[in-house]
Amino acid sequence: MTKLPLLGEKIEDKWNLELHREFNMTDDAFLFKKKPEQGTLTLYEGKMIHQFTHIFAEAKYWIGEQEGRKALLKRKEVDSGQKFDYQNYRLGYRDIASSTNQRTMIATILPPNVFAGNTVVLSNRFSKHDELLFICSLLNSFTCDFIIRQKVTSHCNMFYVYQLPVPRLTKNDRNFNDIVQRAAKLICTTPEFDELAQEVGLGSHQQGVTDEAERAKLRAELDGMVAHLYGLTEDEFSYILTTFPIVNATVKEAALEAYRTFVPMFANSELVSA
Repeated sequence: MTKLPLLGEKIEDKWNLELHREFNMTDDAFLFKKKPEQGTLTLYEGKMIHQFTHIFAEAKYWIGEQEGRKALLKRKEVDSGQKFDYQNYRLGYRDIASSTNQRTMIATILPPNVFAGNTVVLSNRFSKHDELLFICSLLNSFTCDFIIRQKVTSHCNMFYVYQLPVPRLTKNDRNFNDIVQRAAKLICTTPEFDELAQEVGLGSHQQGVTDEAERAKLRAELDGMVAHLYGLTEDEFSYILTTFPIVNATVKEAALEAYRTFVPMFANSELVSA
């Protein structure tokens, strides 16, 4: 796994991930409103998201869009109606985490036109949203989680995430689209994701999957595929799964069974080095 480039490495002709935070929950609290009003946008906190979902918990705060834009302007920058990152689909993951939790890395895609507090670490904007879906699948996998759990104590610091070895697959690579399609079905479950769903060929959020049993199946398949991307043997992947003691045994068994199912698909493929 360590043969792969680190997520923080800049690689030409491949996607590159940059992480940042948006609003500080303490310093910017004067901007927060406790109920939605005309012209306000939802402020996302870490507890509102979970793996592959942006609707895990209700919002508590909102920010006026114009006030938010003003706060996000760089020094001496003027708001001329330029497009800001908050107006795009973005990867977001929970900052607060622990190696003793069920899962340490908890990531999803945020819809456009929302703000985020510092308990959500955000990606830069991506012109190709299928790549965002691919990254989200990697980060939420047992394989990546296993690596980051070795470092995290109470915060999933962005610098730990940059140290993750990650395959940089893109649209023309084998297995990229199989992973993207499954992630899209998990994430595109509300109208805010219709544009993303259409872009990756899913159609609309109505083709997204909300049935919990079917979602569990898709997640197991993603875990099995990602383990193969990293070149893990069945024994190695099985060992990784044992390091998640709180995760339900049936979830881990499903991931291992999916790994076995995909053996023919990944046969003779080499570890992706870039």
